[in-house]
Amino acid sequence: MIRKELLPNPLPEPLRGAEIGSFAHHTITVRLPAIGLRVLQENEFALPVQEKVQRLVAELPSGKVRLLDDSAAPDRAAWNHYLQPYLGMDWLQIPWFLAETYFYRRLLEATGYFQPGVNFMRDPYAWQKQQGLVKFDEQIRLACSRLQMDLDNVSQPLETRLARRLLANLWGNQVDLSMWPAGQANRPDHPEEAQRRHLLSDHTLAVSHDLLNRQSHARRVDLILDNAGLELVQDLLLCDFLLETDLVQVICLHAKPHPTFVSDAMPSDIHQTLAYLAASEDSLVNRVGLRLQERLAAGLLKVHDHFYWTSPLPGWELPDDLIRDFRASALLISKGDANYRRFLGDRHWAFDTPLETALGYLPFAWLGLRVSKSPVMVALKPGKAEELDAQEAGWLTNGRWGVIQFYRP
Repeated sequence: MIRKELLPNPLPEPLRGAEIGSFAHHTITVRLPAIGLRVLQENEFALPVQEKVQRLVAELPSGKVRLLDDSAAPDRAAWNHYLQPYLGMDWLQIPWFLAETYFYRRLLEATGYFQPGVNFMRDPYAWQKQQGLVKFDEQIRLACSRLQMDLDNVSQPLETRLARRLLANLWGNQVDLSMWPAGQANRPDHPEEAQRRHLLSDHTLAVSHDLLNRQSHARRVDLILDNAGLELVQDLLLCDFLLETDLVQVICLHAKPHPTFVSDAMPSDIHQTLAYLAASEDSLVNRVGLRLQERLAAGLLKVHDHFYWTSPLPGWELPDDLIRDFRASALLISKGDANYRRFLGDRHWAFDTPLETALGYLPFAWLGLRVSKSPVMVALKPGKAEELDAQEAGWLTNGRWGVIQFYRP
């Protein structure tokens, strides 16, 4: 069971777009309208759909929250329950996490994603996701080469090689197509030698020790995915390493059931990415793709989805079926910024709040691999945030700083 009684009382306030000058305010007033317009540019929708998307964009930020008008949608009743307390409020008044998830859900309503017809199950972000592979083909080849080096270099301790894999996986989270569309020149990046210097907290030793010292290693690990494209490739490479080294016997990937946050991975994105790797002319890339497809067919790599991952609910509202499922796992890996925000409730935590305080409600082990692209952060050393404020304006949201944070109850 989720241990809500272990949450602080009262909880910190949720982030809201009404905080003028905040990243939440910038997202609702600038970023989300731009994403809506980009969807129109990248898709040849019929005029009625274009008009619906344009009306949605025009609602931001002062339009009022309303219920979904999406009669065929399987999540309509749940969403209307989530929205009930906020009806009549504007986009800036409601919690930021709700505003973002609501916007992406409203985009699907506008494009007719769940409605019978030409746009049924049509991913409005498909072009961006495809570019997220094609534009990074060279980086994918390099990533597979480095994976193979870590698999072959058995003279090095497994703990050392696992640390490199976790670090590579973390920095894959810089490739976020909602922040930096494919091909955009200003995407943050680090040379390999600078990656560890840009960790705000690093619990690699703790999680490595936990995995390596389990009897017969971990039977199962669960990975909550974030972005498709190069980041998903890095997620799959981490899976390949864990399975090839027998650190883990089974890995369950948790994907979104429908398009959201532009590049968030769905089951179809996983299968398409595996097919892309397996079709590569590069022998190392091809080998990884075929190996993972075999693991998938054998049931050693599993793909799940759940409407919880596209809801506005915090981590302490995990549904019972997911809680039961995660109890069979040795480790829950939370990938990316949005998942980090979800487990922390997207609230104004003090930056030096211990993980035990913010995540004490969880009954299972949790590993956060996250590049910071929002103002939510915990488990920093006292004074670290003030030091960074003086050193680099925007450090919380510019995608240049990351965390590897491990919590075990």
